[in-house]
Formats: sequence, C-alpha cells, structure tokens
Amino acid sequence: MPAIGRVLETALYTANLQRARAFYEGSLGLKPMVADGRMSAYALGETVLLLFRRGDSNIPVRLPGGTIPPHDGRGPMHVAFAVAKEELGEWQTLLESYAIEIEGRMQWPKGGESIYFRDPDGNLLEFATPGLWENY
Repeated sequence: MPAIGRVLETALYTANLQRARAFYEGSLGLKPMVADGRMSAYALGETVLLLFRRGDSNIPVRLPGGTIPPHDGRGPMHVAFAVAKEELGEWQTLLESYAIEIEGRMQWPKGGESIYFRDPDGNLLEFATPGLWENY
C-alpha cells in the first residue's frame, strides 16, 4: 500500500470570517497565505490551517485548474498546534494577555504537556508539546 505522509490541511468553519481572522491573526500571530471572502489559509510549518465561512463551501468551487467538491462543518471541532516545550509558558502568557481562557491542562504520560482554549466559534484549540504521541 502507498504511504500517507502527514495531514496536509485541516479546516475549521466559522460563522464570522472577519472575527475568526482577527483571532487567528491578532491573538495567534498567523499570517494569511490566501484570503478572500470565503476563506483564509495559514501556513503552520508544513501544514495548512484553512478557515472557511460556514455554508460558503456547500457548492462546488470551480477554478481554472479544476473543481473542489462541497464541504462544510458544524459544531465545536478540535485542532492541536505543535509548540516547543520551552515556549508553552509564553503561549499561556500571551493567551492570558488577550483574556483567552485556558479551559484545560494535561500532563501526558510520555512527557508532553497541553493547554486547551477556544476560538470565537467555540472550536477547541490545543497547544501541545512533544511527548504527546508516540510519533510526537
């Protein structure tokens, strides 16, 4: 069987794209690679975080190179961001400076640590250090 290397993209869906952009760009410091009225794309190392306005991707998107089939999501989703162990405290301080509540903390058996917080749409976000999984 051919190998799958990694997850290349993950998507979150937002009720208010401008509000989501302000959160991810302002509070988390992400820089958009692509942004239009329907979506924003952010590079995270070798992966991409996509933010779509909820409902705007329910129809096929036809571009010069082909067609993207419909997709959408509802309800609180989850994304974990890999961070260096020595920077987790800085992230916590930054979140607190933006009055973003840290809802949970976890010490993982393999030595990793996680902090959990939410974006304005209620998606559960996680900053996780190495030692969380066998491969991370």
